[in-house]
Amino acid sequence: MKYVKLGSTGLDVSRICLGCMSYGDPARGNHSWSLDEERSRPFIRRAIEAGINFFDTANVYSAGSSEEIVGRALADFGRRDEIVLATKVHGTMRPGPNGGGLSRKAIMSEIDNSLRRLGTDYVDLYQIHRWDARTPIEETLEALHDVVKAGKARYIGASSMYAWQFSKALYLAERHGWTRFTTMQNHYNLLNREEEREMLPLCADQGIGVIPWSPLARGRLTRDWDATSARSETDEFGRTLYGENDRPIVDAVTRVAEARGVTRAQVALAWVLHNPVVTSPIVGATKPEHLEDAIAAESLTLTEDEVKQLEQPYEPRSVVGFA
Repeated sequence: MKYVKLGSTGLDVSRICLGCMSYGDPARGNHSWSLDEERSRPFIRRAIEAGINFFDTANVYSAGSSEEIVGRALADFGRRDEIVLATKVHGTMRPGPNGGGLSRKAIMSEIDNSLRRLGTDYVDLYQIHRWDARTPIEETLEALHDVVKAGKARYIGASSMYAWQFSKALYLAERHGWTRFTTMQNHYNLLNREEEREMLPLCADQGIGVIPWSPLARGRLTRDWDATSARSETDEFGRTLYGENDRPIVDAVTRVAEARGVTRAQVALAWVLHNPVVTSPIVGATKPEHLEDAIAAESLTLTEDEVKQLEQPYEPRSVVGFA
């Protein structure tokens, strides 16, 4: 496993980040397809054995149970000073007017709740899960700065938003002397390349680490077009992301994979890693082969012709994934 710096920081992270949304109590939250603790632990152990040191979860995943499962597994299988642990804040965690969002009240409450569930006294990367239009970004940034200064987070990051919003946040942090965002966790894969217009150039210019979510398009790039999975059959959010016009891209992935004698997942992920702006794609795994494909993709180099084949069918589309 190779390691790279996280943006312009001195922190080393593995080229693959294990996304932990798939690990959580299926009876809690809205991910009925998630793996319970017993079935989750082998994936986390295998990731550590393979050299993956970067793990991403969120407070809202399976109503907090993802953090609980991940925290216990990492304590058993890894060394805290070698693990780069990331979580997120924004989603609604309880009923009532202050049950979510990015107010100072929400952030200060949720960082403590996340640390308790994770069983640690700090996270390495604390991320805002989305932009909160109801809270002044200055309030959010100052609260995040205080979280860092209190020693509860080492770095802060952001997730899907417009480039102008991210640029504004970076400017305000610098203007006020607050802790600056280190990472952008955005929606980027062969089926959604709109981030190449503004967000990725902005991140390259500002030294921001890019850690894309759904680099395999929720599995659409890894299987036959008409095939389904337990997750795809119940994933309402996923249905808003991709459509019938994506079929030619999936077909191109299939052709390249068959010619190379590797899996479609390896090809699709190798394409994301091919972009020099990308630091560490966040890959979910609910089957052993998912994790093995991600590990193998890190060392797969695509030719210029293969990249051209994969990119040629793409057509511009509306921005999705910010909700």
